[in-house]
Amino acid sequence: MRTRLGIIGTGRIANRFAANGRQDLAVCLTAVYNPNLTSAKKYASEYHLPLGTDDWDAFLEQIDAAYVASPTATHGAYVRRLLERGKHVLCEKPMVLSKKEAEELFGLAKKQGLVLMEAIKTAYCPGFEALLEAVKEGRIGEIRDVEACFTKLVDPNLRELSDRNFGGSMTELGTYGCFAVLKLLGCDWKDIRFVAQRNEQGVDLFTKVFFEYEEPEESRCNIDRKTGRKRDSVRTALVKAGLGVKSEGELIISGTKGYLLAEAPWWLARSFEIRYEDSTKRERYEYPYAGNGLQYELGYFLDRVQRYPTKERVSIQESIALAGIMEQFLQEEAGYR
Repeated sequence: MRTRLGIIGTGRIANRFAANGRQDLAVCLTAVYNPNLTSAKKYASEYHLPLGTDDWDAFLEQIDAAYVASPTATHGAYVRRLLERGKHVLCEKPMVLSKKEAEELFGLAKKQGLVLMEAIKTAYCPGFEALLEAVKEGRIGEIRDVEACFTKLVDPNLRELSDRNFGGSMTELGTYGCFAVLKLLGCDWKDIRFVAQRNEQGVDLFTKVFFEYEEPEESRCNIDRKTGRKRDSVRTALVKAGLGVKSEGELIISGTKGYLLAEAPWWLARSFEIRYEDSTKRERYEYPYAGNGLQYELGYFLDRVQRYPTKERVSIQESIALAGIMEQFLQEEAGYR
C-alpha cells in the first residue's frame, strides 16, 4: 500500500526531496501546498504532482501524510494543523524553535495516534548508524570530547542571512552538529553557551556552541591521587555552524583509547576512520550513500507510518532538546538584533 504524501513548501529542500528523495519507496507524491498559488502550480507541474494548491482543505483531501519543508518559522503552525486533521508529519529541521512547542506537538501526535518525526537526514544514513555502533562498542574507549563542524559559503542576499528573527547559521545548520553531540553524550548537559559572529543585520554568520557534561557516575574518578581532594569530572563538546565563514567540516569523537574521525561532509556519513596512538594503526569503514540521502529518512518515516518495527533514530527527547537549544540561542541573540 502506497502512502499518499503531500509537500508543504516549494523551496530548495523541497525541490531536492521531490527530485531525488523517494526512489523505490512505497509512496506517491500527490499534492503540494503553498500560500503562493503560482509557486504551488509551478512545482506540481515540474515534478508531475496531481495537485498544486493554496487551498488547505483541498490539499488535505489528497494526502495521508505530509513533508513540511516551509521556512522554519512556519513549521510549528503547519505541524499542528496537520496533526489536528489526522495526518502523519515528517518535518524539516529544526522542527520548532521552542521546547514547550515541541513538547506540545509530540503530545498531540501521541494523542492522535500519529507519527511526528524530525527530518535530520544524518540520523538515517547507514554510515552514521555504524559510527554510533562503533562508539557504543567501546572501540575508542570512553568518550571525552566531541567536535562537529558544518559550514558553507552562501549568497549573502539569501533569506537565511537576512531574516533577523529566525535566520542565520545556527538555525540553518546547527541542528546537525548539536544532534551528533546529543546522540553521543545525551540530553542532560551541565552547561551550554554560544559565541556568534554576525553580519550588519545582526544575523549570525558563524556560531560556536560549547557543551559541558558531567561524566557518568560509573566512570568518574572523583579523588585526585596527589591531593586527595574531590575533583570535577566533565566531558565537553564543540559545535560550529557557518554560512559566512568556511571551516573543515569534520566530526571528531575523542576517547580514552583512540578517536573516531568522519571527514567532511561527515553529515552524509559515507565513511569514517578509527585512529589510535600508533599512527600506523587505522581502521577505515565506508558505507553506501544513495542520491542526496533524503530517501533514507523518508523510508524510515514510511515504515513508521505503516507500523513496521523500527529502531529509534531521533528520539522525542532529542527533538525536544534540540528545540530548547535553538530557543536559548535565539533568546540570547535577540539582544543583538
